[in-house]
Amino acid sequence: MKLLKPNLWVDSLDQIPLKELQTIGIKGLIIDVDNTLLAWDAEEPTAEVRTWIAQARSNGFQVVLVSNNKPARVEKMQAYFMVNGMARAKKPSTVALKRAMRIMKLNKSQTTIIGDQVFTDVLAGNRLGIYTILVTPIKSKEFWWTALVRPVEG
Repeated sequence: MKLLKPNLWVDSLDQIPLKELQTIGIKGLIIDVDNTLLAWDAEEPTAEVRTWIAQARSNGFQVVLVSNNKPARVEKMQAYFMVNGMARAKKPSTVALKRAMRIMKLNKSQTTIIGDQVFTDVLAGNRLGIYTILVTPIKSKEFWWTALVRPVEG
């Protein structure tokens, strides 16, 4: 059960205490895309999300998007936020998270993962031993697989 418990659970990105993360040594944010940055069926992020990413970057955080979605979706978000990203990450596998840390040149103690799913984002982060932040999903209607496992996540 410990592998399924996030270090922090927030309702939205703007509730993530960026200054507190810096005080514990976090320098890199691995962020999920769908239902974390924008609704899974939305074409572009809201102004608030774009502002939050810009604020995180201006505070010195490195950002890499890591998604299980298709390359076209992730590439579009990379362009919006001007950050690196990886598609088809196969979370809860830790391979893409390790690659994201190599891109940022950071270690486990300097990195956090932010996502909306326990069985992908939180599990991957905890398996790797990085700080995990669970965000309440932006939209309740979801991709069929996510909707199937969401009730088990609690």
